[in-house]
Amino acid sequence: MHALKKNRPFRRIMLASAATVSGVVMLLTLKPHTAPESVSVTAPAPSSSSSASGSGTVKGSKTVTGESVQTRWGPVQVRITVVDGKITDVTAVTYPQENPRDQQINAYAIPQLRSEALAAQSAEIDTVSGATYTSDGYRQSLQSALDSAGL
Repeated sequence: MHALKKNRPFRRIMLASAATVSGVVMLLTLKPHTAPESVSVTAPAPSSSSSASGSGTVKGSKTVTGESVQTRWGPVQVRITVVDGKITDVTAVTYPQENPRDQQINAYAIPQLRSEALAAQSAEIDTVSGATYTSDGYRQSLQSALDSAGL
């Protein structure tokens, strides 16, 4: 017969208590991610200097800032430059960088997202592994900027 199945309720009580205390101690030692105390983001107004031809293609140069997208870890906002209907530059204006982990993640994610956006010439870009929230916010802000630019 197993040791816990015998008539020893005190042993079962002690093991259950020890397991409960261990679980509570592990929960109390977790450090939750703290949100920034106050984040103030002002979205610059989109600026443009372009002329549209009758065929619907955009001629000239145009710089448009997408909407600021609030993610779990902070806001993400993208600015694009369009020349003759082609995206020539994508810049992340705002992205999470409140703590060292955000800085580490976005140091490799933002350049990858930029190069994918330039290659795709659209907001249909892949999510960067480990930076899902930033990727989603980047994609949404990029689509907003593309919509504003008429692409």
